[in-house]
Amino acid sequence: MSDIVLELKNVNRVFGQGDTKVQALDNVTFSVKRGEFLLIVGSSGSGKSTLLNMIGLLDKPSSGQVFIDGTNTTKLSDNKISAFRNSKLGFIFQFSNLLADLTVLENVMLPRNIQRTDQNAQKQAIELLRSVGLENQMHKRANKVSGGQAQRAAIARGLINHPAIVLADEPTGNLDSVTAETVIQLMKSMAKKLNQTFVIVTHDRHQFGEVDRIITIKDGRAFEGEDVPPKMELTV
Repeated sequence: MSDIVLELKNVNRVFGQGDTKVQALDNVTFSVKRGEFLLIVGSSGSGKSTLLNMIGLLDKPSSGQVFIDGTNTTKLSDNKISAFRNSKLGFIFQFSNLLADLTVLENVMLPRNIQRTDQNAQKQAIELLRSVGLENQMHKRANKVSGGQAQRAAIARGLINHPAIVLADEPTGNLDSVTAETVIQLMKSMAKKLNQTFVIVTHDRHQFGEVDRIITIKDGRAFEGEDVPPKMELTV
């Protein structure tokens, strides 16, 4: 098994044509090791959300390649992308997006049910819920738990399929500072415990404290670290 779980090679994304042409991503190249806790930071409009869409297979590059766990995803047909995404990627969003009419446990099990690999799904979902401190909340309806509890359930849901990468899009953006800190520490502990790769998009870098790596997106280009040298494009 390769130590590299994510690799982007010369990824470009262009929207529009002619006078309306926008270069949202400009020759982005970098790789991520298995088990890394990585932040992608940048101001509004920098291209970080477009980059997340590339990694999450929600959009395709105009040119370039995205490899996930050794697979060139740009060559996957449309009818194979959904199954690949569900098996290889876990998602955590700004809002937990739990289904209100289901219990917390049922929400965590959803990705396994979609994948139709429900053998031991309930047992593993219960173990994950215990790991995130929700053993006493798992049978409650999702609309009966707090925002912080819902986000912890979303983390468990993102991990249930043992994904190669967990993608988190502003996962603390809807939480107060105390609850956000709890969720961040939980993600970090799960990353270490499971050797789980986390790729997190955030506008609030300082909220996350010490992390393995930071990639800054500016004007569609990717740079290593927080300080963006004027002409030092990332070529990791």
